[in-house]
Amino acid sequence: MAIIKLETIIKADIQCCFDLSRSIDLHKIAAVKTAEKAIDGRTAGLINLGEFVKWEAVHFGIKHKLTSRITEFKQPFHFRDEQEQGIFNYLRHDHDFVARNEYVIIKDLFEFQSPLGLIGKLVDKIFMTKYLENFLTERNIIIKEFVESDKWKLILGT
Repeated sequence: MAIIKLETIIKADIQCCFDLSRSIDLHKIAAVKTAEKAIDGRTAGLINLGEFVKWEAVHFGIKHKLTSRITEFKQPFHFRDEQEQGIFNYLRHDHDFVARNEYVIIKDLFEFQSPLGLIGKLVDKIFMTKYLENFLTERNIIIKEFVESDKWKLILGT
């Protein structure tokens, strides 16, 4: 299994960071390079415990579908999404939020395993881990950009 750990420090309110991180609408903005669309389940707004979203996206020139469900939820400190259907043998993403004075530390723990046994392990090691780390980093940059400006109001309202 491959593991990605990221920390993003944002000068903002913990609730705003939590809500933007679970926003389907913000995810679509952050994933514009992969043409991600929510096509079933929660397709807009804020995803909550027990809800699922089915994504359609283009990675490596191939259209993929992935369904994930929120399996843990402790507002505004933690939520977990896990793949129910998709290309990976295993995918789990823990989102943790820690308030420190006027800052919030977003901690991502992303665990996954590609299919195809040994070939999949090599793919994960050679390029998939870096690809997904870049994807998550870009997403966090967008969250930071929105939450540290008034852009968050476009997603969450006033």
